[in-house]
Amino acid sequence: MITVRDKVRFVETDLMGVVHHSNYFRWFEMARVEYLRQIGILLTDMLDEDIVFPITDVACKYRASAKFDDCILIEAVLAEVSKVKMIFTYRVLREHDGLLLATGRTQNAFTDRQGRIIRLPDKYFAKLSTPFP
Repeated sequence: MITVRDKVRFVETDLMGVVHHSNYFRWFEMARVEYLRQIGILLTDMLDEDIVFPITDVACKYRASAKFDDCILIEAVLAEVSKVKMIFTYRVLREHDGLLLATGRTQNAFTDRQGRIIRLPDKYFAKLSTPFP
């Protein structure tokens, strides 16, 4: 598991000062990219090799509202990986009291830029398959 710390920006809120629901998906992506970075996988390297991983399924369960200026923690866990897909689960918490704000899940398929499913090369699969340090 990795944890990313962020602060809710005014632009992420609605007129009530509550975070718009769409921002949770951005936060999931931030945590997913950081997870990959921490295990030694850079998106730029994958893109250079014509490997992308579009979302094929996404879910978010909202439990409490994040508000402007809240410090949040986004936790990401690689729950499942194969040579053709990866599934992450997420938790978003308010930092000062640990309140669970949302839980989520994403599934990505590995494809080339034309959208054809590919098998992930061993050099990336090995890093994803190794238990997180």
